[in-house]
Amino acid sequence: MLLRLVLASVLLALLAARPAAAQESWSPDPKLLARAKALLAQVPVIDGHNDLPSAILGQGAGDLTRLDLARPQPQLHTDLARLKQGQVGAQFWAAYVTVDSIPAKAALRHALREIDMVQRMTQRYAELELARTAADIERIQKAGKTASLIGVEGGHALEGSLSALREFHELGVRYLTLTHSRTHEWADASTDYPQHNGLSEFGEEVVREMNRLGIFVDLSHVSAETMKDALRVSAAPVIFSHSSARALVDHPRNVPDDVLRLVPRNGGVVMVNFCPCFIAPNAVRWVEQRDSVREQLQRELDSRAEIARRTREWLRAHPRPRGSVADVADHIDHIRRVAGIDHVGLGSDFDGFDDTPVGLEDVSMFPNLIAELLRRGYSDEDVKKIAGLNLLRAMRQMEQVAARLRAERPASLADTAAALSRN
Repeated sequence: MLLRLVLASVLLALLAARPAAAQESWSPDPKLLARAKALLAQVPVIDGHNDLPSAILGQGAGDLTRLDLARPQPQLHTDLARLKQGQVGAQFWAAYVTVDSIPAKAALRHALREIDMVQRMTQRYAELELARTAADIERIQKAGKTASLIGVEGGHALEGSLSALREFHELGVRYLTLTHSRTHEWADASTDYPQHNGLSEFGEEVVREMNRLGIFVDLSHVSAETMKDALRVSAAPVIFSHSSARALVDHPRNVPDDVLRLVPRNGGVVMVNFCPCFIAPNAVRWVEQRDSVREQLQRELDSRAEIARRTREWLRAHPRPRGSVADVADHIDHIRRVAGIDHVGLGSDFDGFDDTPVGLEDVSMFPNLIAELLRRGYSDEDVKKIAGLNLLRAMRQMEQVAARLRAERPASLADTAAALSRN
């Protein structure tokens, strides 16, 4: 068993350090690109998910003098100059909470560290400003800055406490992703075994309290049953901050068509992910083949050097599919057909993955995607909706629901009742 674990770790290290695939390029029609940039000057991009805070905490140990966003950061997908080039007018920065923090009882602390990272970014750089409302987004955009919003990625960050949820709201959190990759005490994840067949009773109360506070219910990462439960319970529009279409790439992280058909009734927005693993047509099959090769090498060989050599050979012959700007546009096409033009947005997931789609290599490339949509016949109003108007509309509705619910009922005490019942 120990040998197998060692060999597996060697293979994973080799996969992480694999040789780069042959470079490809993609160039839009210059006239369409100019038109795209003109439209984004009117309605800048609102991106649903960027993992830069975690990247700074990891690579820069959280030190913005060591990893200064005012300088080029080519090892990242994001810096201030490229945000401006990409015409990003509002960015939800992900406060990602690792699932390893669940057994360690450290999820809430991890969330606060990530939230603090976003707040320190906005305090340090004049180009960024913390936004709490749709009106804030529009005001900050008009000032030529990037409105910065906080999304906590992983409902386990609450540690079962709606008091923590209320404090998140006070700190500026405007969406909570109900799970990450692991099922937890009140919600099932898409990439783990189900325990609740969706949301537990307490999970439904979390959704209701998010509605009352004015925090988007984010359904990226959750199981299809959790999506359906949340859509049934939520009185406000939900978002999928960084998810694509399962009909095109059969990955459990993507949104199935039966869920997409429920979104218009709710008023929500599916913000399309750029990660090749969710948008490239052959990505799922590639992972299956890679894992099969890994398992076979572990069964047949005892030599780590030979395993490494054969792994390199396979990776050279079978590079990971990168996908392209056209693949992202395909997912937008599909979601538009099934859910409608009013329910599509952009959720790049930049700085949350390694390989990037051709033509969407970093945050400066958003105009390329808009140009591709224009090439496909999308109208100016269509691309404005996708770029940001759909999210702004959903956020205004979410805020209106919150104002009504706060007038109708007090803060939920469900977490207190849950704690008492456990005792």
